[in-house]
Amino acid sequence: MPQLIDGKKISAEIKDELKAKVQRMKEGGVSVCLAVIQVGNDPASSIYVNNKKKACAYIGIESLAYELPEETTQEELVELVEKLNEDKKVNGILVQLPLPAHIDSDAIIRTISPDKDVDGFHPESVGRLCIGADGFVSCTPAGVIQLLKRSGIEIAGKECVVIGRSNIVGKPMSILLLRENGTVTVAHSRTRNLKEVTRRADILVVAIGKPRFINSEYVKENAVVIDVGMHRNAENKLCGDVDFEDVKGRVSAITPVPGGVGPMTIAMLMYNCVRAAEK
Repeated sequence: MPQLIDGKKISAEIKDELKAKVQRMKEGGVSVCLAVIQVGNDPASSIYVNNKKKACAYIGIESLAYELPEETTQEELVELVEKLNEDKKVNGILVQLPLPAHIDSDAIIRTISPDKDVDGFHPESVGRLCIGADGFVSCTPAGVIQLLKRSGIEIAGKECVVIGRSNIVGKPMSILLLRENGTVTVAHSRTRNLKEVTRRADILVVAIGKPRFINSEYVKENAVVIDVGMHRNAENKLCGDVDFEDVKGRVSAITPVPGGVGPMTIAMLMYNCVRAAEK
């Protein structure tokens, strides 16, 4: 049986560390505050926002919730973000994506101050990541690095393959693995001979967005497999981009879905928020 990389356990450790740190900061007169903006009532977004509020409450971070109607204009949203940028009490600003179709997400992300961009999506945050400067890192890839490190998995010198090139996961993931001295290949929908590429990987990070797409034919013996995907199958059960049952007998370590990468995203958001207050 492979090592099961337990995101629930590791995210709980990180939250406990942050809780102790926030308590010490409060004793020193520094409070932490996160503003969360949701436009419309997309059910998945509502679940995420609720989970973020719960995590804030547990750690001791004050959360300000702005639940705006679907018909909120882009101008109104920009105005709110700019007001929060100026608010000295607010350390982090999070605008829950996706936004309604009439609002340009990119314009909203660019409006958030890079010093309060706890999602790590602002072009300046991405630029800082690329050149190795201090800045906020996109939460899911940052969470994957923590999963590997806290599970005792060495990254330096390893062949790492990332499937997916999105701005939120694939691209920052590849840069973070490079930063940890991995040898990194980014594969995607146009990659030829994908199985040959992925079978070279000592560490395979899958963010392809297709349920149970990666089976044992794509995986090298004793590889470490990190599944970033999240879907519901025909029985309405959560599953990832990796066919867990088919792959698990071949690998040395693997993340389950649910309970792998998912909990880490919120833990790293909280980490970024505390860092913003420390700065």
